[in-house]
Amino acid sequence: MFAGCDFKWFEPITRNSEIKTEAYLKDLIEHETSFAGRSIQQIYHVDFFDNSGKTLASGDSWCFRTDRDAAREEGTKYSDLKGKKIRRYSEEELAVHNSLYQDERIRGSDPRYFEDVEIGQKLPKMAKGPMTVTGFICFAQGWGGLYIRANKLAWQMQTRHPATGIKNKRGIPDCPERVHWEEEFARKVGAPGEYDYGPERCSWLSHSITNWIGDAGMLTSLYSEVRRHNPVGDLLVIEGSVVNKRRVGKQRLVDFELVAKNQDDELSATAKATASLPTRE
Repeated sequence: MFAGCDFKWFEPITRNSEIKTEAYLKDLIEHETSFAGRSIQQIYHVDFFDNSGKTLASGDSWCFRTDRDAAREEGTKYSDLKGKKIRRYSEEELAVHNSLYQDERIRGSDPRYFEDVEIGQKLPKMAKGPMTVTGFICFAQGWGGLYIRANKLAWQMQTRHPATGIKNKRGIPDCPERVHWEEEFARKVGAPGEYDYGPERCSWLSHSITNWIGDAGMLTSLYSEVRRHNPVGDLLVIEGSVVNKRRVGKQRLVDFELVAKNQDDELSATAKATASLPTRE
């Protein structure tokens, strides 16, 4: 279960850049969770370099390895959703959510200067969703998937790594990532239903900031935590605000805090971020 990331960007990444990476397992930490009891947090670190060897970015990302049976039988995180009826949205409810899409503005080439930013300033609300299996698959098309393979490629992987093929109700080995589009399997691992990809949630939080700072600004750090699954049917709204502004050498930095909540005001994700803005000086 993907749970968060901590990224830092040191240089702008320009179009047509060739990027090289180095990754390693940074840590394993044991936790006691409400989702599945005993769980192992697995933290990976990645460094990103250009062709000259200059470091462009670095980041940690983490997931929790859980016991599927314990999550399903003993987990208490989603006990309030058991037996809950499927929610049907009215046209009016969807129209309110979609109005945030209609009002979404991309700053683009119009610079947002450091001097014009005020502490406490609110970012525009950003909509994501409604969550659908189609949306999850759209993300997987760009994100890729280690286990999403078919036909001979699936057979080859499952032959080399038998545990990657988990049998479905027809007795056919299939990939573990089908929790994102198969409700039955998602519930077997303790989730409330088919749900979104955690890394996409992190990208949504960064999207809220890059829309606002414009092309002349640069996102320099993002620390985000995924707090809850977004199952099919959820609507998400991201809100953020400026919590600090500061001068560090030649840089003019602005700090943000963001939260993402679903239609029932349940916390989906949080983030702290910093961006560098141009100055009039």
